[in-house]
Amino acid sequence: MDNLLYAELDPAEAERLTRDALAGLEDGELYLQAAVSESFAFDDGRLKTASFDQTKGFGLRGVAGDVSGYAHANEISAGAIRRAAETLAVVKSAGAHTPAIAPRGTNRRLYTDADPLSAVPFATKVELLAKIDAAARARDSRVVQVTASLAASWSHVEIIRADGLKVKDIRPLVRLNVGIVAEKDGRRESGSWGFGGRALYDKLFDESEWQRAIDLALAQALTNLEAVPAPAGVMPVVLGPGWPGILLHEAVGHGLEGDFNRKGTSAFSGRVGEQVASRGVTVIDDGSLPDRRGSLSVDDEGTPTSRTVLIEDGILKGYMQDRMNARLMGVEATGNGRRESFRHPPMPRMTNTFMAAGTEDPGEILRSVKRGIFAKSFGGGQVDIVSGKFVFSCTEAYLIEEGKLGAPVKGATLIGNGPAVMQKIAAIGNDMELDEGIGTCGKGGQSVPAGVGQPTLLVEGLTIGGTA
Repeated sequence: MDNLLYAELDPAEAERLTRDALAGLEDGELYLQAAVSESFAFDDGRLKTASFDQTKGFGLRGVAGDVSGYAHANEISAGAIRRAAETLAVVKSAGAHTPAIAPRGTNRRLYTDADPLSAVPFATKVELLAKIDAAARARDSRVVQVTASLAASWSHVEIIRADGLKVKDIRPLVRLNVGIVAEKDGRRESGSWGFGGRALYDKLFDESEWQRAIDLALAQALTNLEAVPAPAGVMPVVLGPGWPGILLHEAVGHGLEGDFNRKGTSAFSGRVGEQVASRGVTVIDDGSLPDRRGSLSVDDEGTPTSRTVLIEDGILKGYMQDRMNARLMGVEATGNGRRESFRHPPMPRMTNTFMAAGTEDPGEILRSVKRGIFAKSFGGGQVDIVSGKFVFSCTEAYLIEEGKLGAPVKGATLIGNGPAVMQKIAAIGNDMELDEGIGTCGKGGQSVPAGVGQPTLLVEGLTIGGTA
């Protein structure tokens, strides 16, 4: 991959061009990237799509105060970088600035440098999807459609700063998904399951793992075949561990990103030190977990990722920060400056965001609810960062009746306000789980891989939008 980055550019010249382009500016970097990716989709018993993509390019950013200039190109050459540097003139017009302190260096590696794409032959990847398709169809006569997909990417980035700091990172990412549609008496319902992370294909090709994905996707589809219309109204909701942390990510996590708080547009703006959640609630963003989907050895500005406690025992401790927002707010960068690719400037983004475990037995939490909803898995949702209001749809949920799981329900949506919900958490289980490695986070037109997690939670008085 080094050859791709420097095929038309001398490394020493890249450093010189960066110094010249960013002279007199407060901060910025030259971000070089070469990436390859592939994806396969098996549907209706045959390979439907197979794609391979290779890209390379750079992004040049200059920052002065709260103003930044950004230019990018899909070629890495001295001429292209010089042309990009011309666009920073408007930022330089504000006058000279004292250069910001460089990020601290690190030799930490959270994942392998190896390329997942080339380690497994094309035919073997297609064969795996065919095996999954056949095994899923053989599981149950009610299975009428199976979709299996496999994806991997390998990205080599290098960040060059005007102060001479150079940071290199090689990032693998893999993912497997299984979707199943089951039919009974003319009714069709679906279920899905997936897993992945910053690793090679090994786990995805482990038969016990992909067989487990089939079992879980099928169980969800068959459960939904028996689902009754969801009730509507305000009632207690028990959220399962792991993937339901996506609600925490959307309804609360985005509101704890530095840019929204610096600009005063978050419901959490200016509230550091205040109680913003029930006692016992601790929320953490940690990009330093090995092999996790949302992890990075360094962020896209060259800052090492870290374990950042956002809320501790209900008290707001701080926000997730990139370099610019941290400097303007007078705090340390937390390693949360992320970008989708060289085409995009960095911004404060989540990595792996989760709620820490509590002390209560999940079974006791369930038994404490006379009538309510148990939400095991979520699909799509919407959130308003300013107000904190959200709407989330459940893909697998159950009635709770007299402390026991009742019938599965269909069409349940959770409606609420993120900051308000944090105050309604009445019980926190001791069973914290991270998701299986499938999350993608969107913000400002950019998508990045992310992780979520939580223990079993009891939320008092959530509004359920249902059809019953």
